[in-house]
Amino acid sequence: MTKAEGTRDAAEVAVELSTALTRLRSRLREESGVTTSGFTLSQLAIVKRIITEGPTTAASLAATEHVSQQAIAQSVTILKAGGLVRGERDANDGRRVLISVTAKGRELYDAMSASRKAWLAQAIEAVVEPGERPDLDTAIELLERLAGANFEFETETR
Repeated sequence: MTKAEGTRDAAEVAVELSTALTRLRSRLREESGVTTSGFTLSQLAIVKRIITEGPTTAASLAATEHVSQQAIAQSVTILKAGGLVRGERDANDGRRVLISVTAKGRELYDAMSASRKAWLAQAIEAVVEPGERPDLDTAIELLERLAGANFEFETETR
C-alpha cells in the first residue's frame, strides 16, 4: 500500500500516537485527582510501587525507579510527612530500613485508582460505539505489544 492508499509513515504515526497517549495520560491524572493531591506523579509512583511490591528499601526504590538515592530520600521524606509511608527497621537486618505504605497511603491510592477507572469507563461508554469495542480491544493489544518492545534502539549519526 502506498501513502495515497492509506498507509502512513511509522514516524508520523509515532508522533500522533505519542500525542494522543500524552493527552489521555494527562486527563487520567486530572480525573483521578493527582493534580490536586499535593504530591507529584513521581511520589505517587513510589506509593504504587510499594503497594505492588511490598515493603522495600530506599536503595531498591531508587534502582527500580531509575533515580538517585538522594531523589528517593527527598520523595520518601515528603511521603512520610504526608502520612502515606513509614519506615521501620528490618527485623532480619537492623541496619536496613524498610519503607511501607500506611493505611492513609493505601486509601489515597485506592481512591485515585477508582476515580481514574470510573472516568475511563464512563468515557468509553460515552465515546466508543458498541461496534468499535473490538477495535478498542485490538488497540489495547497493540499498545501492550508496543510497551513490551525490546530491541536495541539505533540512531543515525551524520
